[in-house]
Amino acid sequence: MSSRRSRSRQSSSSRITEEQINDLVSKLQTILPEARIRSNDRVSAAKVLQETCNYIKSLHREADDLSERLSELLATTDMSSSQAAIIRSLLMQ
Repeated sequence: MSSRRSRSRQSSSSRITEEQINDLVSKLQTILPEARIRSNDRVSAAKVLQETCNYIKSLHREADDLSERLSELLATTDMSSSQAAIIRSLLMQ
């Protein structure tokens, strides 16, 4: 029984407060491109989290598309050309 009490005390001390959740949701809202426009409006936490998930998915798609375009560009570029040197210098940054 004492181990149950100690676990209960530990979990209550590590719980995140509603104020902390609201603060984190507000921070998320400010970094979302679509949410930034209406940051003065009251938006539910669920909506902000859904928009965050959608935004992350779109960033993943964009990164995949850019990676594919870069692969295609590298496949058609003479690796000793000045264009290849520019690509390599951009990749090394």
